[in-house]
Amino acid sequence: MTDERAERIAEFIAPLRVKPGSKVDLATDFDPGFKGGIGGKKQGRELLRTGVALLADYQRRLAAEGRYGVLLCLQALDAGGKDGTIRHVMTGVNPQGVHVANFRVPSSEELDHDYLWRYACRLPRRGEIGIFNRSHYEEVLVVRVHSELLERQRLPEEAKAKGVWRRRYREINDWERYLYDNGFRVVKLFLNLSKEEQRTRFLKRIDVPERNWKFSASDVRERAWWDDYQHAFSRMLSATSTRWAPWYVVPADHKWFARICAASVLAHTLIDIDPQYPEVGEKARHELSLVKEDLEAEAPPGAPADPYAASVAHRKGGHGT
Repeated sequence: MTDERAERIAEFIAPLRVKPGSKVDLATDFDPGFKGGIGGKKQGRELLRTGVALLADYQRRLAAEGRYGVLLCLQALDAGGKDGTIRHVMTGVNPQGVHVANFRVPSSEELDHDYLWRYACRLPRRGEIGIFNRSHYEEVLVVRVHSELLERQRLPEEAKAKGVWRRRYREINDWERYLYDNGFRVVKLFLNLSKEEQRTRFLKRIDVPERNWKFSASDVRERAWWDDYQHAFSRMLSATSTRWAPWYVVPADHKWFARICAASVLAHTLIDIDPQYPEVGEKARHELSLVKEDLEAEAPPGAPADPYAASVAHRKGGHGT
């Protein structure tokens, strides 16, 4: 990775980053239809392919080094494009090194624990990229908008007292700092969808038979709480974008642009980690040379002793183009 390329990625995602300590008002600070000066889908597809290839390379290094883990948190309103972002951005990476966790209504067992327990149970291991499709931020979003859900969490009265949301912001920030200090990077993306684009996508799910299964009447009912959600998102972004785990507000009205943004933010994180393939010691290299000699001695008559080395030498000789 050249410094110039890394700088271009950092410059591209800078307008999406929520500055720690800033006060966010979604209605005025971020445009869901922003396209970052990119011409359209065709140019966007090329950029996404480049980004996916870059992610695949860095994911292999992350897995080989085995020192860091990455947690990608995706938050959005219904029809925001979370599933499509995961599908398109993670195309080409080794599925063994990526795990997706979807969080729905908490089970009875999950309600028997603290509110962060079920998320902690699904964290990635070192060398892995974990994706939370919805995340621990549901606990200061949907639970805040629908206060009856807080009652279901079986909390003692003092835990539901005034200031509960400020306390949860602090607890989440502390938890993410703990993860960061232990080698786990937290990447947080809010897919910012306009109300009109959400309406259009809901209608498409109704109009196209193959998409009927994605439609839920409950999703439409949630639109009645649109302003409350915008307020909750604004407060969340203001309180929990930190130096160690900043938020990125991704314009989501254009799916192709949202996917480029997601790939760029994840690539920026991996570039910053800069994982490296482990180097073997002198003893291991000596053992490899002995094994290599044995394998070369098994070559059939007329075949190159080392086909790979022969092909590399052929390409370097100018015959491989």
